Amino acid sequence: MDYPSIVVHAPGLDGSRRVTVGDEKLGIAYHLDDVVEFLRRAGLDAIEVEESDIIEWQGGGPDDWPGLSQDPAE
Repeated sequence: MDYPSIVVHAPGLDGSRRVTVGDEKLGIAYHLDDVVEFLRRAGLDAIEVEESDIIEWQGGGPDDWPGLSQDPAE
């Protein structure tokens, strides 16, 4: 199956990362779970976010969320 270009952009000053598919902005992610949810809503839930080589992670990989030292729910 061919997938569109998926990009998780470099972190902003607050640690958030913009997520795009092609020219479409899916949202602003504050955690890896947000990326998973955005892709699910876009019908791309078959993608293993942490292990996929079709996602371009700019400025760090799926474990890089600078500015977030703990779970925001805590």
